[in-house]
Amino acid sequence: MSTSQQTRTGKTLDVDHSDAAYRDWLKEAVRKVQADANRSADTHLLRFPLPEKWGIDLYLKDESTHPTGSLKHRLARSLFLYGLCNGWIRPGRPVIEASSGSTAVSEAYFAKLIGVPFIAVMPRTTSAEKCRLIEFHGGQCHFVDDSRKMYEESAGLAVETGGHYMDQFTYAERATDWRGNNNIAESIFRQLELERFPEPAWIVATAGTGGTSATLARYVHYTQRDTRICVADPENSCFFDGWTTGDPDVTSDCGSRIEGIGRPRMEPSFVPGAIDRMMKVPDAASVAAVRALERAIGRKAGGSTGTGLWSALKIVAEMVAEGRQGSVVTLLCDPGDRYLDKYYSDAWLAAQGLDIEPYSAAIDALLETGVWPC
Repeated sequence: MSTSQQTRTGKTLDVDHSDAAYRDWLKEAVRKVQADANRSADTHLLRFPLPEKWGIDLYLKDESTHPTGSLKHRLARSLFLYGLCNGWIRPGRPVIEASSGSTAVSEAYFAKLIGVPFIAVMPRTTSAEKCRLIEFHGGQCHFVDDSRKMYEESAGLAVETGGHYMDQFTYAERATDWRGNNNIAESIFRQLELERFPEPAWIVATAGTGGTSATLARYVHYTQRDTRICVADPENSCFFDGWTTGDPDVTSDCGSRIEGIGRPRMEPSFVPGAIDRMMKVPDAASVAAVRALERAIGRKAGGSTGTGLWSALKIVAEMVAEGRQGSVVTLLCDPGDRYLDKYYSDAWLAAQGLDIEPYSAAIDALLETGVWPC
């Protein structure tokens, strides 16, 4: 009976789409994803060594210790729970994602966990190690030559296959419970409780989707803290320009060399009004910072970690100059062994025309004298 017929007859229309087999599958899929969280220990908060006389502590939240090796493991788990609970992810149908690598690695892991196919739509320049990890977890790599085409290619594949386009760039900020539930912000503050400066002056994040900075900022506001949030943006990204001008339509003509962060458009999950400060960091400075990190703590990290660390060190220098004590937190986003052919390769730097020496010298000068020379 149509609704027009109902109007004439006055009968109640009743359509039941309940599917017992699907609900059983859904409950089991959600259980598996939640069980992964239950098995996972919290990530470490590492100290970057600074001169004791400064009275400043610099920490890196080491997200590389997640099962899939990056900050994006948290996001992928949240996106899968969001997609499952909304009824978007269905048995036997592929999950498709536009990703420069780390999110795709983590989503491939969760897709395999619940038994659905996974397709990563990614730039052809994505590191070979990330591609290997996606395939290791059972995913398929689908390359595009222009990173700006990832969105429409992903949406088209979803239509073609009957699958679900996860769309991290839209849903990252809403899939994560920013009020708590062991999100990254709550974890940072809990781990700082016994430190001498338990409420950091600044937390520095980088932006790929913008979801992490939104979670950090919202949590700080919700819990009424004085901590400020800074977002560090790489070259060839539009977030800084969009934030400073207030123009949501700003774009960048080419993709970021710092994998995982920087976007050619202002993504829906980036929440400009929630953050306090942004920095535009040269790519050479990002690489210099990750190499300085290895010298300082013996750990290799990806380029996005360097972008955040460079900005954090600049803030530390400001605090030293002003005679302020306190703490600063940034993120170790993923391990450097995924980028040995890029950020740890002098040949790659030369091919890209990147000279890291002035930035390395600046970091060394800061750590020796407390003065930021740049």
